[in-house]
Amino acid sequence: MSTTPPPAEGDPAEGKRRRPGQLEAQVVTILVEAARPLTPGEVRDRLDASGALSYSAVVTTLTRLFDKGAVTRQRDGRAYRYGAIRDAAALVAERMSRLLVAEPDHTSVLRRFVSTLNERDEQILRALLNEDADP
Repeated sequence: MSTTPPPAEGDPAEGKRRRPGQLEAQVVTILVEAARPLTPGEVRDRLDASGALSYSAVVTTLTRLFDKGAVTRQRDGRAYRYGAIRDAAALVAERMSRLLVAEPDHTSVLRRFVSTLNERDEQILRALLNEDADP
């Protein structure tokens, strides 16, 4: 059973811009939930049944995801079908890693990042770090 994700905060369907990477995450979620690879039109229909999202925006997003190695692509007639390789969480983690690598002062970036976490996320991060520290 595939479910259409609800409009996310910043979704153009609500008259606001998407956050960077948000459309990619939504597309990957659709592909992960699909029982088979999807065409761009099928992805668009599952993302936005109203038709407000352009076909070209979906094709561009799928092409970028393919170039990043996040989705597979196979020819199906004149179109391509796309399938997920990674989930949305992996894409976000990869984006965070790229941003960190781009900044030479990792300590300051990580310190500031941790200071912005809510208590629950900080506890999760501490548990993950402790998990890695255990022999």
